[in-house]
Amino acid sequence: MPQTQVPTACLALADGTIFYGKGFGTPGETVAELVFNTAMTGYQEIMTDPSYAGQIVTFTFPHIGNTGVTVEDDETAEPVAAGMVVKWDPTEPSNWRATSDLQAWMAAKGRIGIGGIDTRRLTRAIRQQGAPHVALAFDPEGKFDLEALVAKARAWQGLVGLDLAKDVTCAQSYRWDEMRWAWPEGYSRREGPGLRVVAVDYGAKRNILRCLASAGCEVTVLPATATAEEVLAHDPEGVFLSNGPGDPAATGAYAVPMIQEVLKHDLPVFGICLGHQMLALALGAQTVKMGHGHHGANHPVKEVGTGKVEITSMNHGFTVDAQTLPAGVVETHVSLFDGTNCGIAVEGKPVFSVQHHPEASPGPQDSFYLFDRFAEAMRARRAG
Repeated sequence: MPQTQVPTACLALADGTIFYGKGFGTPGETVAELVFNTAMTGYQEIMTDPSYAGQIVTFTFPHIGNTGVTVEDDETAEPVAAGMVVKWDPTEPSNWRATSDLQAWMAAKGRIGIGGIDTRRLTRAIRQQGAPHVALAFDPEGKFDLEALVAKARAWQGLVGLDLAKDVTCAQSYRWDEMRWAWPEGYSRREGPGLRVVAVDYGAKRNILRCLASAGCEVTVLPATATAEEVLAHDPEGVFLSNGPGDPAATGAYAVPMIQEVLKHDLPVFGICLGHQMLALALGAQTVKMGHGHHGANHPVKEVGTGKVEITSMNHGFTVDAQTLPAGVVETHVSLFDGTNCGIAVEGKPVFSVQHHPEASPGPQDSFYLFDRFAEAMRARRAG
């Protein structure tokens, strides 16, 4: 930023460090946990991913804004991430699908952004010290009460013990039949009867539901607080546990009893991200908070049984402690970055889950096969 330009935004860390930059989006303040994401594409999908509730995202890739925005790429109706931090001011869009630019979209959606930040320095700090609590402020006149901002960052309770699934889940049940985007028709609808799946929404991304529909599933989505009786009332052939934000132990207070009851009915069960953690808790394992978490679209994961390495999309700040997995539950996937757990399965049963995001939105498509594996388990059960 030129020396003569007055900063219009600042990022205050709980340790007192202040970063100045240029604000965009909606003026105001927000307090959250700061994480970094290494994906080179998909900033709109990231900002609308419900798993980012309570978090501000630092993008390590500098060219944020270059593909604009389009409503087709929203992962939920409104942005969920509290704000964004970028190296350069958002660039002008250059994409035939764009219907708006990022700055206008952020302003319309009531989200705060800050540009002109040394994101390399910020990312190093997050890696070394863990995800900090921060206050992000945008004032077009550049007037900031720095002491108050630092105090707010220090006073924020953080994500440990926080149940955010209730804040981002659907208000009532609904059906889903839209399939994955494909050239040249775009999104299409699944028709006819399919495999009956109940998807429990802890903060579900739309592309996960599309992947289920594309795998032949007839999807009914239920709120996070759905009971086992409500799930089973739909006569499902399989139960899906979605991604979501917050501390899994807090959400588990009501989710775990439901899952444990569903498991008694020997239905195929598939979980992703928070759903993976919910399944692990229901089976008797434990979860722990990570230092800075995994956020990006380039995370190598090894499938233990085959040795196959998949490049995956990740977004989580808690992890399943593999040392606490009970007998009969096996570790199926591990992170090649740090060895943390990325998948489990119940021996002899079609019950499995993964920590990464196989729906590839944004990210690679190496793990699409997991949706087919879930569908095959339901077809096998139907065949008897």
